[in-house]
Amino acid sequence: MSSDHPHDHAHPHTHDHTPVEELPAALDMGVPDSELPPSALGRRRFLQSAGLLGAGAAALNVMGAGAAAAAETPARSARGAKVPKNGYTWLAGDHHIHTQYSPDGLYRVIDQVQHGNAYGMDWLVITDHGTAQHTRIGVERVNPDIVAARRAIKDTLVFQGLEWNIPAAEHGTVFVHPGRNEVSVLKQFETDYDGSGGGRSAASPANEQAARNGLIFLQQAVTEKRVQDAMFFANHPARNGIDSPHEIRGWRDAAPAIALGFEGAPGHQAAGLPAPAGPGAARGFYGNSPRPDSFPGYPPESYRTFGGFDWMTSTVGGLWDSLIAEGKPWWITANSDSHRNYADTAQRGDEGFATNGFYADPIYDPAGPNRTAGDYFPGFYSRTHVGARDFSYAAVMAALRAGRSWVDHGRLLESLDVRLRAGGKEVPLGGTLTAKRGTPVTLSIRIMPAQLPNWSSFLPQLKKIDVIRGAITGPVTDQDALAAPNTRVVRSYEVGASRVITLNYALGRLDDQGFYVRLRGSDAKRVGVGLNGASVDPSGPVQDVVGDADPWNDLWFYTNPMWILPV
Repeated sequence: MSSDHPHDHAHPHTHDHTPVEELPAALDMGVPDSELPPSALGRRRFLQSAGLLGAGAAALNVMGAGAAAAAETPARSARGAKVPKNGYTWLAGDHHIHTQYSPDGLYRVIDQVQHGNAYGMDWLVITDHGTAQHTRIGVERVNPDIVAARRAIKDTLVFQGLEWNIPAAEHGTVFVHPGRNEVSVLKQFETDYDGSGGGRSAASPANEQAARNGLIFLQQAVTEKRVQDAMFFANHPARNGIDSPHEIRGWRDAAPAIALGFEGAPGHQAAGLPAPAGPGAARGFYGNSPRPDSFPGYPPESYRTFGGFDWMTSTVGGLWDSLIAEGKPWWITANSDSHRNYADTAQRGDEGFATNGFYADPIYDPAGPNRTAGDYFPGFYSRTHVGARDFSYAAVMAALRAGRSWVDHGRLLESLDVRLRAGGKEVPLGGTLTAKRGTPVTLSIRIMPAQLPNWSSFLPQLKKIDVIRGAITGPVTDQDALAAPNTRVVRSYEVGASRVITLNYALGRLDDQGFYVRLRGSDAKRVGVGLNGASVDPSGPVQDVVGDADPWNDLWFYTNPMWILPV
């Protein structure tokens, strides 16, 4: 294992004195409703309505990750390190990458994979645009290049996906587990449900239903075993204001095993570098204003990034918190959205895309580095880290679905492990813990800050860590709700240079409602009070200035949440 590509091996577990068979009756779906006392039946109904109890993955999530993992044997990680029994290997990846098969792309598949591998990526998803050409011939033609990259770069997993033009909404990543039907399922999905065809782009109830039908199609493809797995993440959700809260909830509720989250931080992070040395555009290309089809409830600041993160994620008590306060999983990611990369010397080949469905291979640009491009290669700046059971496509997808993940910019962290503990049990990121009312709850944090310079040749310094807590409110009555007023920063830590930071924060005794927690942290170079529209945020990210937002001077990490409920 190379020193510049660490994998933190965490040890989740359920203690031996808390076996699975002691699951409370309300959570044990083998106990019929008729045999439950009124109090236990009420608890079950609440958990079911919040989406936290049910068949399959939902019930497993409530029991905790350790119980399901107890029978697993040690596996091997990406770089050959042994994964402890009941442990994870943290794999960095990127689910939003373009190639010469996109109408605005440039690079070959192997170019993106080789660069991603060199920058420490363990898994990548190739997501070329849905267009008439891509639907007609691009899905098939890119596949041999992806298969070849899998063979050539064996220590980076390469998924095939596409960037979906969501009917009535923005874009999204769709990808499937590799297999004999990966091309046919993606092609049928794009043909039948892409918003670029058949008049499906306009905002309308019918087109919103078409988007939900597309996700249901993917769920059926998995159920019918046409593909082993499939998933969807919404891309740059607040960029144009056209992903309304009710659409996001509709995607999640239509296919909860497929619709898993959105980009907490968009790609195009180099776009904010000030001119003349950089593009001088908006960070993430979030320099827009409301359109006629934008959701009217979004404020003007929602069209900008804050610390490089989407307004939906960066606002404490905002839309993301309103989703997870319902108790239903909705995860964040970070990625490159790599099309044309800052300071690269490549330029696009011939303009044969309309005929061939792809551009010729890129060629060297004698004019020198392109400093007007707004992207970075995969792994150069943005990373999504997933806690996988082994180094496999299935393990990466399982970790993404479980929300066992965190994101960072500029290699701010080497590793992170967070556990929610109560009553002798614990869960990792994305997990749901249950305990008796009045049980003391503790948040355990172990972080290794950056130990080596990042790809911009400086050593980033983690300076602050925030604990964010919110009440579990259950399903909302207003599907366009976009605030969680009870969510706030409950503890901030100032940290200095250290090889390992270990923190244990007492969250108090579990009340009747239950709550969730999540973390964020930064280099504290740009923070401000309430500047992201959240008055409860004492030192949050500052709105990025259009044309003057150097991403390397404003680094953040965010984790996905964990919940705890009384029984």
